[in-house]
Amino acid sequence: MKAFVIDLSVCNGCYCCQIACKDEHVANDWTPYAKPQPDTGQFWIGITELVRGQVPKVKVSYIPKMCHHCDDAPCIEQCRSDAIYKREDGLVIIDPEKCTGCKLCADTCPHNAIFFNEGLNIAQKCTGCAHLLDNDDEWEVPRCVDQCPTEALKFGEEEDLKDFIKDAELLNPEAKTKSRLYYLHLPKKFVAGTLYNPLEKEVIIGASCILKDNESSETFNVQTDNFGDFWFRGLKDNRSFTLTMEKDGIVKTIDNICTDKDLSLGDIPMEIRQKAPKPSGFKGAVSYP
Repeated sequence: MKAFVIDLSVCNGCYCCQIACKDEHVANDWTPYAKPQPDTGQFWIGITELVRGQVPKVKVSYIPKMCHHCDDAPCIEQCRSDAIYKREDGLVIIDPEKCTGCKLCADTCPHNAIFFNEGLNIAQKCTGCAHLLDNDDEWEVPRCVDQCPTEALKFGEEEDLKDFIKDAELLNPEAKTKSRLYYLHLPKKFVAGTLYNPLEKEVIIGASCILKDNESSETFNVQTDNFGDFWFRGLKDNRSFTLTMEKDGIVKTIDNICTDKDLSLGDIPMEIRQKAPKPSGFKGAVSYP
């Protein structure tokens, strides 16, 4: 059974997959796999740009989205004309010659991966480039996978991809459709900030920062870098945390940090008084007769 794996840690948002899909399907009739994709309005694989955090602590993630080729595909169940079927290799296809344009599949898909072609009055979506896989011995992967310059997109037998799949997640697991589209390194919440000394007007380097999950008591430890910055990544959604920062015996605490969104705490002051340097040549107490 075929599967897709997308590694978001190396996806740089180049849009090559989206462009390759357009190049393969716009103005090309691949019946019985698919009729031509419209010039605009449909992206059988499309890039979603996710901007997280607040200036200056901001992260951008690029998430390619497409048909999940589900094992329990609700679109198949809802299709009244038997136009949607699942192949033995796992790819889900909408037969354009059988589709009656009832739109039930598009309305039913929990992944929003089915589009409606008003001009042709048919539903359309990613085919996994089945027309290439079936009819051209040189093609072993869809066009989007072939054109990915960072190899963020992978396609193949599920058994061959098992080393990737074991660490992967589903984009929409609550749909319970047994998706065959797996993601590595989906964005998780982060908490970040900058620690500085207002007395010295300098950032604080090497401060210990401990973030404690108030529910599970799990702790995360980092140190401020050469810019005074700290980052806690990979945090769970909608959890309450307590942040404790310490440097040279001075402690500062911030309570009730909630990861309902990615959070930049901004510039955090912590007053640390520098020890006065000893006078030059000072060697300790001097005794006089």
